[in-house]
Amino acid sequence: QVQLVESGGGLVQAGGSLRLSCTASGSFFSIKDMGWYRQVSDFQRDLVATIDNGGIANYADSVKGRFTISRDNAENTVYLQMSSLKHEDTARYFCKAIIANRDSLTFRYWGTGTLVTVSS
Repeated sequence: QVQLVESGGGLVQAGGSLRLSCTASGSFFSIKDMGWYRQVSDFQRDLVATIDNGGIANYADSVKGRFTISRDNAENTVYLQMSSLKHEDTARYFCKAIIANRDSLTFRYWGTGTLVTVSS
């Protein structure tokens, strides 16, 4: 079974920075796509950024130029560097990974999230 564990959330003032981390553990052959999504209260979970196993990244328009997604394949970890944070970035941030087993079957996994709160 695969687990995704996020860390790095917290309280920060507007204009500040945070770095989120997500590490995959368990039994798997390879990690394909990884990404970050965020959710405010009971609203839908929206894409923030994704990165594929070739290093190609995509970002939501609202975070372009402020957030950077990266991955360390040796550590099975994806990062989200957040700078120039705004109050509107306040949300619970979830890690997602598309993971393949040795039979080349892929599965989607979610972490349980880490809370980011940006004060005014």
